[in-house]
Amino acid sequence: QVQLVESGGGLVQPGGSLRLSCAASGFTFNNYVMRWYRQAPGKERELVAGITSTGGGTTYADSVKGRFTISRDNAKNMVTLQMNSLKPEDTAVYYCNAVRVNSAMAYWGKGTLVTVSS
Repeated sequence: QVQLVESGGGLVQPGGSLRLSCAASGFTFNNYVMRWYRQAPGKERELVAGITSTGGGTTYADSVKGRFTISRDNAKNMVTLQMNSLKPEDTAVYYCNAVRVNSAMAYWGKGTLVTVSS
């Protein structure tokens, strides 16, 4: 059974940091590109960051460049998103996404809520 389980969300003050994790199981993790998306209230889901199957390449939304870092551990089937210098506009539900290389097959986690507020 395929599972993507996010953790690490919570309430943080502006300027603070959080580290999100996504534990994957039920599929061959190192065959999949991993991405983090987020969806703020009343807004469409947007891509935040992505990392290639080997971890050799990353991509970021302009809004998070220089503040967020995506990484993966293929031995542990885990992808993380380190979020620094958080802003109120980073408040959203963050979702882990897996897309098989050269395929449309994709999986989603259920999300973890990040709230940035004083």
